[in-house]
Amino acid sequence: MSFYDLEFNDSKGGKIKMNRYKGNVLLLVNTATKCGLAPQFEKLEKIHQKYKNKNFTVIGFPCNQFANQEPETNETMAETCKINFGVTFLLSEKISVNGENTHPVFAYLKENSKSGLFGNKIKWNFTKFLVSADAKKVLRYAPATNPEKIEKDILKFLK
Repeated sequence: MSFYDLEFNDSKGGKIKMNRYKGNVLLLVNTATKCGLAPQFEKLEKIHQKYKNKNFTVIGFPCNQFANQEPETNETMAETCKINFGVTFLLSEKISVNGENTHPVFAYLKENSKSGLFGNKIKWNFTKFLVSADAKKVLRYAPATNPEKIEKDILKFLK
C-alpha cells in the first residue's frame, strides 16, 4: 500500500483521501489539547499559514492515548483548537497512534521513518512527521521539537 492509498476521517467524520495531497509536502502531527506541548498548535498554525500557498499542509491527528490529554469530542475538538490556539489547519477525528488499533496513517509513518532509540512506538503527543511531496521520504521529529526548527527541512522538501 502506498501513502496515497491511505485515508482518514476529519473531525466531522468526512472521509479524506491522502491522494488529494499528492505533490504537497505534509507535516502530520499527533495532537492533544490538554498537553503541556499544546502551545505548539500556535507554531504549527504559523508554519501552516506561511507555506500553505506553496504546496504545504499541516494536519493534526488528535489522540487520547497519552495521559488522557485529549478529552474533547470529535465535535468540540476543532472549535477548541480554533478558539484556544487559532488553529485553521485540518484536524482528523481522534485516532490511536500505538497498539492494535493504530491508525493506518500512523502505522505507515512509523514504518517509513527512522525510529527513535526505543523503536518506532510514538512516545508522546506532538510527535511530528514531515512527508515529502512524492511521499518517498518521511522525517520524524520528537514531541519537544519546536515546529520552527523543522522549517529548514520543510524548505528542502518544497524545492
